[in-house]
Formats: sequence, C-alpha cells, structure tokens
Amino acid sequence: MSFSAVLFYILSAILLVSAFRVVTAKNPVHAALFLVLAFFTSAGHWLLLEAEFLAIALVLVYVGAVMVLFLFVVMMIDINIEKLRAGFWRHFPVAATVGIVMMAEMILIIASPEAGLDSFGQAAPAVAGVSNVKQLGLQIYTTYLYPFELAAVVLLLAIVAAIALTMRKRKDTKFIDPAVQIAVRREDRVRVLKMDVEKAPAKDAGSSEQQQA
Repeated sequence: MSFSAVLFYILSAILLVSAFRVVTAKNPVHAALFLVLAFFTSAGHWLLLEAEFLAIALVLVYVGAVMVLFLFVVMMIDINIEKLRAGFWRHFPVAATVGIVMMAEMILIIASPEAGLDSFGQAAPAVAGVSNVKQLGLQIYTTYLYPFELAAVVLLLAIVAAIALTMRKRKDTKFIDPAVQIAVRREDRVRVLKMDVEKAPAKDAGSSEQQQA
C-alpha cells in the first residue's frame, strides 16, 4: 500500500469522525469547529487528487468566510439548544441509514475502474505541462458557461433576498431619519422659560434671625 493510500484512509477516518461529531455535538460552537476540521480534511483529499485550486478555494471560502460567519452567529445569538435538539434521537436511525448508503456509494464509485484511480486516493498521472487551474477555467467558461452564469444569478437573488429580509419594517426597532435630525432647529428642541425670583417668606426670615441670636 502506497503512502497516498495510507494518507487517504487517515484523512477519510478523520473526516467521518468529524462529520459525525458535527451532528452529535451538544455545543454548537464545538459542532462548528468539527465542521472546520471536516473542511480541512476534505481539502486534503483534493490535494491527493492533485486539485490544488479546489483545495485552496475550499479552505479560503468555507473555513475563512462561511465558518467565521457561523461562529459569529452562534456566539452572538442566544440559541435555545434544547429546543433545537428535540427529536434528534427519534430521527437518528433514518439519518444514519442514509449516511451509510451514501458512504457505500462513494466507496463503490472510488473503487470502480472508471473513476481514474488505480488505488484509493492516488490519482492517475497528470499530463506534463498542463495546469489543472487552467483546465478548470476553460471548462467553466466554455463548456459550462451557462450553468455557471445561472449559479451566479441564483447567488445574486439569494443576496438580494437576504437584504430584503433584514430591511423589513419591524415594530420593535427604533428608526431615526438622519435627514430629520439634520433639519431640526434650536427653537424646536429648546425652550427658554423666564421665571420670577422667589422670595423667602417672612416667617422663615424671623426664625433664622432668632437662631443667629
């Protein structure tokens, strides 16, 4: 067994354990950290397949951006963990069955001769002088140009929808128009009142003289 195959098995074991802990961890912060570990091990698989660009993109996009957002949301929002975990073990057998079936399918695909792998995790030798990044760019912007543009439109719609949801009018928020604040006048906010000087009663003045005496 080659070193690539051994490394493939080690990364696969770490990936399966971390993915399982993402689902079963009680603390959402720990679950997010296990998901980061799963992304790193997936990037290791891409490196074994000599797809360096996809490995770097996975680390930069998911670990560097998406997971930071997840951790920020989880740590800043008060989430009722018990309510989220309600009914977890009731649906666990079905989820475990689906996961085992998917894992068996991936093993059969990798083990098949049509997959281009002579052993687990060891890719076929690449052609000399050919960059996989260049080939990926050619495939995206030539063969799969329309699906790529369609995915970009879908992501744009998701961004617009997220902004529209956050900008909806809520009754529990206090909104102040900056234009109204700038156009305010001193006379509208400050009122000067003239009050007569109050004099002390004569009774109080006589008592104070007796105390001095």
